[in-house]
Amino acid sequence: MEHRAYAGLVSRLAGLGLDVLITAITVVVVGRGLPEVWRLVAGTPPHWVLTAFDWGANITPAVYFAGSWRLTGQTIGASVFGTVVRLADGSPIGLIRSILRAAIGLLFAPIWFVGTVTVLFDVRRRSLLDMAFGTVVQYLGRPGRPTP
Repeated sequence: MEHRAYAGLVSRLAGLGLDVLITAITVVVVGRGLPEVWRLVAGTPPHWVLTAFDWGANITPAVYFAGSWRLTGQTIGASVFGTVVRLADGSPIGLIRSILRAAIGLLFAPIWFVGTVTVLFDVRRRSLLDMAFGTVVQYLGRPGRPTP
């Protein structure tokens, strides 16, 4: 396996900031924009449709993060900043781990954010979320030193 440099705090937080912006906009579009379009086109939507849009908006961030990590290891923010989430051995993250990593990270968002401070002290630049789920965040296309 080719070793890659572990991503630093600035790259990770910048990518996360972009992802938060993307998911916030998407949540508003799904939860408020789509029902408004329905109203304009077909009148007042039935209650079950509004409930479906609300549920869709609520799960959007988890689906975004879990789906991105599972499919490519990268969210849009990670892609922009050239990082990828992998298991410690370099293999892709499985579906269950991706879902749990996203759900726990989002349910405890302040801990996710504050937990990134450990990136400054850990030899593999892991956050608390990485430590909990056995993941690392690495730069793409930048060879690094092998792990000790």
